[in-house]
Amino acid sequence: MRTRYRAALPALGLLCWAAATPAQAHPHVWVEMQSDVVFNDQGLISAVNVSWTFDDAYAQVALEGLDKNGDGVFDPSELEPLTRENLDSLKDYNYFTYVRYGGKPQPIGTPVDAGQVFAENKLQLHFQVPLVTPLDPTKGEFVLKTYDPEFFIAFDYAKEEPVSVIGNMPKTCGLVVKPVPTDAELAQTKAMLATKGTDWKPSEEEDFGSLFAQPVTISCKA
Repeated sequence: MRTRYRAALPALGLLCWAAATPAQAHPHVWVEMQSDVVFNDQGLISAVNVSWTFDDAYAQVALEGLDKNGDGVFDPSELEPLTRENLDSLKDYNYFTYVRYGGKPQPIGTPVDAGQVFAENKLQLHFQVPLVTPLDPTKGEFVLKTYDPEFFIAFDYAKEEPVSVIGNMPKTCGLVVKPVPTDAELAQTKAMLATKGTDWKPSEEEDFGSLFAQPVTISCKA
């Protein structure tokens, strides 16, 4: 996110995850998110639309000095530098958007259709993340997770319409937003991590943040 805000509140790196339980790590920015899984005309998953609404404290810091004409309204041209700065910094974090297909990580492209609005005292960032290779959900399970590996930012889905489908999803497929891990599940994960050495890593190139992220899946009947 905005560089000087992140610098003022140092993020926890993955080494911290290896040495401490998530209960000792605390986010500094909170985001309410909504997503769209985008299908193309051939029924392949081609992109993910992202919409993040930031907490008031972050918005206040991020917007400081951007109202150039002093009219109390943040015009698109005034917010454009913030959008560009956010996307530049998010690049190093895979835009916090992680896709797996058949259990394997999938590469994503450079975001498009990015923009930011400030309305009803809320700051919202939106963009589309294209997949490098469109995915056929009838041949493998699609899993989407949104999270900050360093847990600097906490992501929670909106209660209403958290995830939607856009485009031509095959009729045999269905989208499921899996529930947030329960306290018991989190405790079990923490206990498991406590038994591991500092050089342990999750399997299949996952990182510690993914263990606590809320997954979205699309799977299809044969």
